Amino acid sequence: MTDQRRFHRIFYKASAILSSDDQTWLCEISDLSLNGCLLSFGNEWHGDIDKTYTLTLCLSEEVQITMSLSVSHAVDKLVGFKCQHIDLDSISELRRLVELNLGDSSLLERDLNSLAF
Repeated sequence: MTDQRRFHRIFYKASAILSSDDQTWLCEISDLSLNGCLLSFGNEWHGDIDKTYTLTLCLSEEVQITMSLSVSHAVDKLVGFKCQHIDLDSISELRRLVELNLGDSSLLERDLNSLAF
């Protein structure tokens, strides 16, 4: 089977916070792309798959990435999320992070073009 992802994932281990209206979870980012992320939780995750969540990733005291996510799949402690909305500042920081980790700006440009569809 071939990998048909339109976005390159970077393997970026970092702590983050996932929240909804009434709950907050500490989690670890397993991988990240311009279109979503795979999060790992300390225990099996029992969130509502129909809700929209907010992910906050602090890169430094001054810089953070915040995006609205929906669940794409969940297996035990690993949950995949699709980005539903991201503000301009956050997408700029995420783009920079992905570009640095990909090491090839042409791959990033392909991912950015895929966001238009």
